[in-house]
Amino acid sequence: MTTPFSRQTLLSPGSWPEVKRVTEVLRKETVGGVLLLVAAALALIWANTPWSDAYHALREFKVGPASLHLDLPLSVWAADGLLAVFFFVVGLELKREFVAGDLRDLRRAALPITAAVGGMVAPALVFVVINLRTGDGALNGWAIPTATDIAFAVAILAVVGSHLPVALRTFLLTLAVVDDLLAVTVIAVFYTEDLDFVYLGLALIPLALFAFAVQKRIRSWWLLIPLALLTWYLVHESGVHATVAGVLLGFTVPVLRSAATGGPDAGPGLAEHFEHRLRPFSAGVAVPVFAFFAAGVTIGGISGFTATLNDSVAIGIIAGLVVGKVVGITGTSFLTAKFTRASLAEGLRWIDVAAVALLGGIGFTVSLLIGELAYAGDPLRSDHVKIGVLTGTIIAALLATIALRIRNRAHRTIYERENRDDDHDGIPDIYQ
Repeated sequence: MTTPFSRQTLLSPGSWPEVKRVTEVLRKETVGGVLLLVAAALALIWANTPWSDAYHALREFKVGPASLHLDLPLSVWAADGLLAVFFFVVGLELKREFVAGDLRDLRRAALPITAAVGGMVAPALVFVVINLRTGDGALNGWAIPTATDIAFAVAILAVVGSHLPVALRTFLLTLAVVDDLLAVTVIAVFYTEDLDFVYLGLALIPLALFAFAVQKRIRSWWLLIPLALLTWYLVHESGVHATVAGVLLGFTVPVLRSAATGGPDAGPGLAEHFEHRLRPFSAGVAVPVFAFFAAGVTIGGISGFTATLNDSVAIGIIAGLVVGKVVGITGTSFLTAKFTRASLAEGLRWIDVAAVALLGGIGFTVSLLIGELAYAGDPLRSDHVKIGVLTGTIIAALLATIALRIRNRAHRTIYERENRDDDHDGIPDIYQ
């Protein structure tokens, strides 16, 4: 008996338009990843100098109108405000993938979706097993090692994986986007304590008006931005983390061109238009600024680092990111192939999937966000979370770099074949 997946090939190159788009996205995220690393390093260095008090004072400096309950510390503005822009872009990207991208084909979508789910379940289980008997609210942080940082992971992939097949890069990008959607769902469901249904209901009004406007292809900033800000404010006041508003707003934006103005010369769809405008800000400003305010932790030298490793929460985070991610992503991908009777594309091996899965252990941005929510009011454990996330991320990044460098040399021939353009029409022959 055969299935709809009987002859499916996993991680095939895909279409040329999608490859071009993914390449452009990866280029922008690579720049953002470099800025993220610089911002995080600056914060970490500053927080471990004699002037660390100035850093922490800056993090806690409050701005905003108190009458609207928005007199918030700068660190909260970065987490609740700037990351909402990041998740808006995530919503746009995910919707575009499933409406107009190669992943509108269920058979192509199955692998990154199942891999993302596996890449969240396995690290969570690793964390829970390690902290099962810890007590003192340690299990609140079960979701910390489940997230993958797009910008950080893509930056490393771009530097050390220049000859890897495009399909592997697309796999990582799509997996990370789905991962972020699942992460924000986890935040909304499991890290919302005091839910105000009045504010939540009111948030639906500007959200619906925003959706109506974008469906009518209205691009006027003076209308869309106030509606988006009002949606964000009402969601923030409802008790749900404000980044959820970003994803919801992103999902309302139409991906396809309107029927009235369709055709090859009609220009990009509205989702692509917004993504083109906002991705540089998201990758170049929003995420690095958040990283600057989130990554600064006073380690306290070798003794302080050793003390952190005595906390099972930090150990659970490190093990979840380094071991749980690679086991979850690779394991579910392998089971998907077996269940669907599919095989990897020509030239690819499971070691390639495992090498990319190691990048999934780079859980910087969203992991730090979840850590702040999980242990709010516990400064010591919050510091341990940051050190655990940084340590796990660095270990995963180093292991991924080694594995990808080895596989990169092996894939040089495939790369040259995929990019061969004998007729010089700007489109590699493999996509024609």
